[in-house]
Amino acid sequence: MKLFMNENKLLIGLQCFQFLMVFFVLWLDGYREIQTISYVVFLGFFLFGCYLVYHYFTRRKYYQRLEKPLESLDESLQKTESVPIAKALDHLLKSQYKLYTAQLSEIDSSKEEHFTFIDRWVHQMKTPLSVIELTAQNLDEPESSNIREETEQIKTGLNTVLYMARLRTIEQDFQIKPVDVEELVHEINQDNKRFFIRNEVYPKLEKDKSRIVVESDEKWLLFIMTQLIQNAVKYSAGRSKQIILSLYERKGAAVFEVKDFGIGIPEADRKRIFHAFYTGENGRKFRESTGMGLYLVKEVSDYLGHAIEVESTIGEGTKFRIVFSSAQNITSL
Repeated sequence: MKLFMNENKLLIGLQCFQFLMVFFVLWLDGYREIQTISYVVFLGFFLFGCYLVYHYFTRRKYYQRLEKPLESLDESLQKTESVPIAKALDHLLKSQYKLYTAQLSEIDSSKEEHFTFIDRWVHQMKTPLSVIELTAQNLDEPESSNIREETEQIKTGLNTVLYMARLRTIEQDFQIKPVDVEELVHEINQDNKRFFIRNEVYPKLEKDKSRIVVESDEKWLLFIMTQLIQNAVKYSAGRSKQIILSLYERKGAAVFEVKDFGIGIPEADRKRIFHAFYTGENGRKFRESTGMGLYLVKEVSDYLGHAIEVESTIGEGTKFRIVFSSAQNITSL
């Protein structure tokens, strides 16, 4: 109704001015039959009012559609009214819908080509890196260790890029099955031995049960646990020689906790550490930070249904927890 009145306010004003002009012309011409003039003006207003009412109700859906924002793209294909202006609106929205979907298809195709290229490029880069590592083994120390450490860093970066590319199709790239979390921890520690040695920070595993088994995707869980452990080591280097990895149950849920004794996370950064490309104050100090590790951890955890908890104190350290719900914790089953 508001839109209808705004559209026709000029017409209403013009009609009112026209009836007043008729009244004054007749009055100035010497015609003094007030009842007749009033009847003519009333009849004019009545017919004009009938026109406005008819005009509104025959186009009511049209005005309502203009006033109400679309909640989905498919609403563009809904028919409005049979009046010409409504048909024109339906035709316009339909043409825009086709144009929009065509452009989306082109963008999706371009993105798919880009991600396919990234995926293949990462795999291609791993081959020369392996050759470099094999070559480095024949070199004298410390050159050999230095080269292998650098290739490990490159591999870590390539894996981050690869998982970022795979995140878009995670629903097609995961398999839920029972996973022994302790075995996963041992695998991560074995793969990151040189990383621990280089930073002089070493993990210590603590557990309150002999075995913690959860329902998850082993590959993606390995990735997010590795990210948390590597972050803990990186931000503890030079401040502590140890990080604590804990496995325990809490009110039926299974918990994997990574505790470091590093620099801690400033309070201003804690709400944004899971944002893409956000490095924060600590990231600016440690220039190797990309701001993508914790973003991927949160995205993957949310998709798998695992909660992420963070506690941190400046100068004392940080705790990250992956919480597997009681439904995902099959340790006691």
